[in-house]
Amino acid sequence: MGKRFLFLLLFSALAGQRYDDSLPLGDRPPEWRVADWFNSKPLKLKELRGEVVLVRWWTGPHCRFCIASSHALNEFHDEFSKDGLKIVAFYHHKSREPLSKEKVVLNIESLGFSFPVAIDHKWRTLTDWWLDGGIRRFTSVTFLIDRNGVVRHIHPGGQYLKGDEAYKQMRRMIRTLLKEKV
Repeated sequence: MGKRFLFLLLFSALAGQRYDDSLPLGDRPPEWRVADWFNSKPLKLKELRGEVVLVRWWTGPHCRFCIASSHALNEFHDEFSKDGLKIVAFYHHKSREPLSKEKVVLNIESLGFSFPVAIDHKWRTLTDWWLDGGIRRFTSVTFLIDRNGVVRHIHPGGQYLKGDEAYKQMRRMIRTLLKEKV
């Protein structure tokens, strides 16, 4: 976890600052800065134009929100990938233990992820896309990007489970964006 983020988190808690609940919708996010790809060759965001892209940040097995949402991600992948949905997951390390790529692979396998996964070292892309907007409640955020590369929906963190409103909204947005043409 970046020292800057920890400082901002501590400072906001001490200063009584409120969370930034704004959503950067309508933006074209910058190219991601990730490494160590699993289940895929390295991908570039710009190469995925023309597809609907769901980007989910997740962390290890100690995150109940990540574990709970993994079922929905796998379901969305199985159901919609043939229609043009590309799911990309970014691992962001939160443990006090040193980052272990072997443990990341074990987590990928235990969650059943068969879609591309990369490591967001030092939370660089998470910061560019999400945390620079202010102090956020969650880091396990999901971005849904349309075929033109524009952010159209953000689940600001926590979980989405089959049947809950966040899950239904994500599913509706995926269907809507898949119907749209470039």
